[in-house]
Amino acid sequence: MIRPVAAPAQTVWRFGPQLLDSDRTRFRLWAPDAEGEITLEVEGLEPLAMHVPNAEEHPGDDAERASWRVAEAACGAGARYLFRLADGSLVPDPASRLQGNDIHDPSVVVDPQRYVWRNTQWAGRPWHETILYELHVGALGGFRGVMAHLPAIAAHGFTAIELMPVADFPGANNWGYDGVLPYAPDASYGSPDDLRALIDAAHDLGLMVFLDVVYNHFGPDGNYLNAYARRFFRTDVPTPWGSAIDFREPEVRRFFTENALYWLTEFRFDGLRFDAVHAIADPDWLDQTALILRTQFGPARQIHLILENEHNAAHHLVSSFDAQWNDDGHNVLHVLLTGEHDGYYADFAEHPAQGLARVLSQGFIYQGQVSKHLSSAERTVQRGEPSAHLPPTSFVLFLQNHDQIGNRAFGERLTLLAMREALRAAIALQLLCPQIPLCFMGEETGSTTPFLFFTQHGPELADAVREGRRREFARFPSFADAQAREKIPDPNHPNTFLSSVPQPAKSDTQSWSELYRTLLMLRQRVLFPHLAGMTSSGASVIGPAAVAARWQMDPAGGGQTLALFTNLGAQAVTLDATLRASAGQLLFETTQGAAKALGPDASGILPAYTTVAYLEFKH
Repeated sequence: MIRPVAAPAQTVWRFGPQLLDSDRTRFRLWAPDAEGEITLEVEGLEPLAMHVPNAEEHPGDDAERASWRVAEAACGAGARYLFRLADGSLVPDPASRLQGNDIHDPSVVVDPQRYVWRNTQWAGRPWHETILYELHVGALGGFRGVMAHLPAIAAHGFTAIELMPVADFPGANNWGYDGVLPYAPDASYGSPDDLRALIDAAHDLGLMVFLDVVYNHFGPDGNYLNAYARRFFRTDVPTPWGSAIDFREPEVRRFFTENALYWLTEFRFDGLRFDAVHAIADPDWLDQTALILRTQFGPARQIHLILENEHNAAHHLVSSFDAQWNDDGHNVLHVLLTGEHDGYYADFAEHPAQGLARVLSQGFIYQGQVSKHLSSAERTVQRGEPSAHLPPTSFVLFLQNHDQIGNRAFGERLTLLAMREALRAAIALQLLCPQIPLCFMGEETGSTTPFLFFTQHGPELADAVREGRRREFARFPSFADAQAREKIPDPNHPNTFLSSVPQPAKSDTQSWSELYRTLLMLRQRVLFPHLAGMTSSGASVIGPAAVAARWQMDPAGGGQTLALFTNLGAQAVTLDATLRASAGQLLFETTQGAAKALGPDASGILPAYTTVAYLEFKH
């Protein structure tokens, strides 16, 4: 039920420009390590020396204000500006709301109140009703292009879209994880109001909108912070992308917490997905920020928060965050579907059916065990925390996503890597189990289009990125030869991006679409009313690539049980009589007639490449 929500009052942000009236703006810059004078330069106006703010201009004590600079200028929305440091260099606002064109260009003052929202009554949807459709905004034609795809996404049964990062990055083609201006929607995708219009249009269709945000690093191009705010980074903790962000610093914590609030308030996103939080050296910031966000909105709006976290730190999911991307689930399903066991798949190659049963019954596979992939001769790495106490909806389950496709050398999808019937059986398992499903753009039409890693850097950085990516694959046997690595697509070549724009399957698009529509509508009709209270009744291995799993419905379900039987292997398996389906209702089967063999008095033979879903009645 949609509850009325009052339009939020304009927030006064600590970071970024503040419109005081239509023709006057206050500019702020946190510059604790700047030496000498900083000047505000607004196009068309005389340069203004910035000064340490007084209490009216900036809250806080004197020591805190001493690291800030402010200036007021006779300009309004649309004004273009830069900050000039004492050495003469010009830098954009790190909290820019829009760039004139790209990351090195002037920042632009934006009026967040200009857009008139249609859906003033929208209050979100409950988390258990989430069915995520992850997409890359650029690949679908920018904010307006995504808007055009929304009716088809909703018609398939998805209830939410998740945008890969939109914060300003170098060039026009980029995954978004090289962003350096976290508050500015990338101008190549459209204006901030285009993004608001996209979210409004999604809400028209009952779709939630989630945003992937990157708080673990800044990109390598256009990051000027070291010139005046070195305290953003700590020198004692490295990450794959450079020095770690220093979340011990109060203003740094505020910068990112305020950024999360900004997306949820000024753009009315329904939730955020926090990228790679295992690279955040001070994880207490995560729970603190989650508390601030939930306190800010209270019951007025349903705000959902998702983690990506290699550490499987289940304690974050008890109250702070709704769910975590379940990489364990993906990895073991990928092994079962493809037989691959290189790289991190090595952790899932032994007894994969047992791993899948653990995923379905307890969430994570790794709950403190030693990781073969992360361990070495010099160290032993235990990964994860116990997760069996968490509800199934604490885990986002996917067969593919931007990482799992795009981090492959040639960006292949499962439509090219797995047997068709096995993939269909895995899809049925994913979409009908109680964990929150996520699909990547193109899955619903059986796309075979690759999704490659692409960037648009200048020549020097482009060379480094291309060679660095090829070095990443040198440890794999198939790329040990330099000539083989030369065939890996150049991330900076325009065709790498263009070939990643998803196209439907050439021959059986309708078949794939019907599968997704059927399963997602079934999930909405049968599972939605009971998902919030579902609990695992356990899962059993029934074959080398086969499992049987059950979940107890909430009390409103009358004691019914959801039972899923999945065989991803090439050989039929026989179920023990105690594991077969009891009296109930057949919900779905990927192999016609398979369900007839699973009843209490039947043969108990589950065919190859088959998933069967039952709703068992209480005796």
